[in-house]
Amino acid sequence: MKVEGGCYCGKVRYEAEGEPMMAAQCHCRECQYITGGGPNMFMAMPVTGFKYTASEPKQFTRKDLARPVTREFCPECGTHLATKVPGLPAAILKVGTFDNPALYSPQAAIFTCDKQAFHQIPADMPAFEKMPAH
Repeated sequence: MKVEGGCYCGKVRYEAEGEPMMAAQCHCRECQYITGGGPNMFMAMPVTGFKYTASEPKQFTRKDLARPVTREFCPECGTHLATKVPGLPAAILKVGTFDNPALYSPQAAIFTCDKQAFHQIPADMPAFEKMPAH
């Protein structure tokens, strides 16, 4: 699969190729901060097939967390594009940045222990309180 996308203003662009490693809704509290309150719709793609094709994002990593992730976003418009997790060979891409969001088909809802009452999970979607074991 090939996924192309970018930020709201068009300054930062990316492409990712390979088989998706996971497609899910994340309801964790950290993702709620990043999305503005809703769950984070994401697709994890192999980092070996991922590259920025126009400009480079800014990065932010919280240093006070035990296992911090790195968030990548446009330095101009602030669109959150990707997340990198230490030890995970994936680029975790935000579905709203896809040129074709129809490529996204979530397999699960994760970290539902932090789910808000206004978050919607389809009745037929597997839901996990934390990250499921593979």
